[in-house]
Amino acid sequence: MGGKTDFKMPAIFIGHGSPLNALSKNDFTMALEEMGQSIPRPRAILAISAHWLTTETKITSHASPKTIHDFFGFPEELYQLYYPAPGLPELALKIAENLALNNILIRLTQDWGLDHGAWIPLRHMYPEANIPILQLSINIDQSPEFHFKMGEALKFLREQGVLIVGSGNIVHNLEKMDWKEEAHPHPWANEFENWVVEHLNKKQFSPLIFEMKKHPAAALSVPTLDHYLPLLYILGASSKEDILKLNYRKVEHSAISMLTFTFCEEGHEGPLK
Repeated sequence: MGGKTDFKMPAIFIGHGSPLNALSKNDFTMALEEMGQSIPRPRAILAISAHWLTTETKITSHASPKTIHDFFGFPEELYQLYYPAPGLPELALKIAENLALNNILIRLTQDWGLDHGAWIPLRHMYPEANIPILQLSINIDQSPEFHFKMGEALKFLREQGVLIVGSGNIVHNLEKMDWKEEAHPHPWANEFENWVVEHLNKKQFSPLIFEMKKHPAAALSVPTLDHYLPLLYILGASSKEDILKLNYRKVEHSAISMLTFTFCEEGHEGPLK
């Protein structure tokens, strides 16, 4: 792994949605393709997915991470898809050593691979699967503030050619989904997403970290924290000088926000709308 680059890689939050996106070509997957083509090619990718929850912080450290099909009841074709991107063990060690200097302990592991929150969106961004990928777990026992500070501690990677990707959904309520293709968003889903976007545009992160559960729509929009927490890593990994770029925004199946955005040095297209 090399040293500093002459540019700073973006930090990206992806609302990954249904595993069926792996088989689809739609507005969302085309937005992912455009993202992969428009940003500098990363030396490596660090993915933080809502689907790897642990009681300690872990990072994958094998040279060839496996593709994990961590979903059930979908077409057989989906289970035949693989994303054979390489790993980068020396980067995993470097991250663990660097964070240890900040008294943050990370355990290297080869017991995980790339779950669908990681490999499905990256499959559309980088279909050749030739960029090394590491996955970082989410310590579910820790507070939202911890996850934000983890993002801050990982920010140095952006100057070393590493793309940081948080993959979740800021509104995620499977029990309130409507599978009809043109189902309208629940009012509470729109309300919560609008609240998040308002604070993102103003770069007011404190409410998103400390006050999220107080929002009237939070109980339905974020019934569990797993899909929300990857957002906090990306907020922490952002810089004051970053521009906020909208890549995709839609509430699908009434209760899943697909909001996807980038913190980057260039490419400003106005506030999120």
